[in-house]
Amino acid sequence: MLVVEDDENLRFALTAALRGSGLAVDEAADLPQADEALFITAYDCVVFDRNLPSGDAAEHVRRWRLEGGAVPVLFLTARDTVADRVEGFAAGGDDYLVKPFAVPELIARVHSLCRRSGAVRPPVYRCGDLEIDTARRQVRRAGVLLMLTSKEFAVLEMLAARADQAVTRAELIEGCWDEMAEPQSNVLEVLMSQLRRKLGDPPVIRTVRGVGYRLEAAQGSE
Repeated sequence: MLVVEDDENLRFALTAALRGSGLAVDEAADLPQADEALFITAYDCVVFDRNLPSGDAAEHVRRWRLEGGAVPVLFLTARDTVADRVEGFAAGGDDYLVKPFAVPELIARVHSLCRRSGAVRPPVYRCGDLEIDTARRQVRRAGVLLMLTSKEFAVLEMLAARADQAVTRAELIEGCWDEMAEPQSNVLEVLMSQLRRKLGDPPVIRTVRGVGYRLEAAQGSE
């Protein structure tokens, strides 16, 4: 997802909170930077501050919608009148949150918009004795609750969405990390080792040599 906010401290705090919830987050400080990011990357959601030095994000989104922009948009702004809200929705916003705001509420709204942007996903993925509850963000194996980090959950959820299919390393990096991640680093391999250890035996994540990883039901678990 993309956060467009000119206040550097707030942008840093938003980005940290959203990354902590398992999202890959890119940042932009103004509308030209946002346009460049949107041209390069396909996002699931964009959070726009309305009052940016480069203009009103609502008018920008209105024009973008006319040009075919379809990514869900949340306006995060101090403009709190009913007229402001109506204007934001009329411009093509999908949600509107007024500053000051509660971070857990922002995270919940962003996750909802991210789910809306893609194909309809089931609330629970099941693969053998493994259960991934996407709404509660919980994972159980053989009924036992597992304690995963937000990034581990994001990777597992992506594998579960394509169970029994190989997901490439590049797809996992792009989908679960942001532009700050180094594609050539071993960050994915380290996480996958930790995730496999937490999921236990028999293993359910297989390495597809030269491609990536695949989630499959363990033999005897169904």
